[in-house]
Amino acid sequence: MHDTPALFTEEDYAARMTRAARDAAETGLAGLLITPGPDLTWLCGYRPATTERLTLLVLTPGSEPRLLVPSLERPDAESAPGADAVRISDWRDGQDPYAAATGLLLPNGRYAVADTTWALHLLGLQEALPLTTYRPLTVVLPLLRAVKDDHEVARLASAAAAADAVYEEILAVRFTGRRESEVAADLAHMLRERGLSQVSTVVASGRDSADPDHRTGERTLKKGDVVILDFGGLKDGYASHLTRTVHVGEPTEEARTVHDLVRTAQQAAFEAVAPGATCQEVDRGARRWIEDAGYGEYAAERTGHGIGITAHEPPYLTEGEETFLAPGMCFSIGSGVYLPGRFGVRAEDVVTCTADGARRLNATDRGMAIVA
Repeated sequence: MHDTPALFTEEDYAARMTRAARDAAETGLAGLLITPGPDLTWLCGYRPATTERLTLLVLTPGSEPRLLVPSLERPDAESAPGADAVRISDWRDGQDPYAAATGLLLPNGRYAVADTTWALHLLGLQEALPLTTYRPLTVVLPLLRAVKDDHEVARLASAAAAADAVYEEILAVRFTGRRESEVAADLAHMLRERGLSQVSTVVASGRDSADPDHRTGERTLKKGDVVILDFGGLKDGYASHLTRTVHVGEPTEEARTVHDLVRTAQQAAFEAVAPGATCQEVDRGARRWIEDAGYGEYAAERTGHGIGITAHEPPYLTEGEETFLAPGMCFSIGSGVYLPGRFGVRAEDVVTCTADGARRLNATDRGMAIVA
C-alpha cells in the first residue's frame, strides 16, 4: 500500500501547455507538435497507446490547445485529466489524418516535434504541408519538463522512499550461491510490492560489476564478490533511480578504499549543486576527487541525468553541459569507479535543486553493506 498523491488538476495541465507554447514562441517556433509519449502525458494527462493511428496535440502561442485523435479513441481522450483544457477533434478510419491536421498548422510553420514521434507521422505531415519544417523537441526546448513543481517533487520523493525501503529489505536476502537474475527478481518483486511499476533492475557481480553497461546475467554470486545494485521504477507516474554497492562477505582493503572514494566523490557532486551552478560543475565536483586519487581513467560515466516522468531526461550532468541549475530541477547524482576484470563500485541518488542548495530524496546509507 502507498499514499495517494494529490491529483494534477485541469489548471495544472493548462498552465503547462501555456508555458510550453510561450517557450516555443520565444525560440522562434510556430508551435509544438506532441504525439503519444511522456510529453503528451505531462502536458495534458493523456496516455494513449502509440500506434499507426495519428494522435497529435498542437500547441501554438495565443491559441487554444488542440488535440486531434482517432475517432475510436475520442472517449478515452475526453476522460483524460487535462481534457477540459484542450479542444478535441477527431478523424475516422478511411480519412487522411494528415489532411485533418493541416487545419491546425501554419502551412509554412517551424515546429518542434516530440522525440517519440514516429517517422510515419512526421513524414505524413511533411507531405501534407511541404513548406513546414521540424526540429526535435529536446534540441530546441530541452528543459521543458526539467523544473518540477512541489507536487512533482513530492511524487519523486515518494518513489525514492519506496526504493530506499526496497534496498533495506534486499540487504536481508541471501546472495551467496544465487544467480544475478534471482537477486534481480527479488528486487523487482519488492519494488512492485511498494507500489512501483515499469520496474528496472540491474545486478552486476564480481568482474561483471566492472562493466558500467552490464545487464543482469546468470552468474552465480560467491563470497568475496562486489555487487552493484541499480534499480527503480515508476510510482504514481514518477521515477526512482537508486544505486548501491554491497559486498558478499568481508570486503578487501582495496574494495573498501574504492568504495570510500566513490562515496566521497558523490558527496562532492552533491555539494556542488546550487542554483546558478552548471551541470558540468557538478560533474567536475565528483570527477576531481577520483582523478586526484589516481582512478580517473576508470570513471567514464557522467555524474547524472534528469529524472521525472521518465528515468532519463534533460539536464545531463556531464562535462560540456553548461545548462544552469534552477530550483525544482530533479536529477540523479552518482559516482563510480570500474576496474576492468576486477570489480566496480557505484553510488547514485535522486536529488532536487533547492533555493539554497540541494536536497537528497534518497536517504539510505551509502556505506559498504555486507550481505550473506
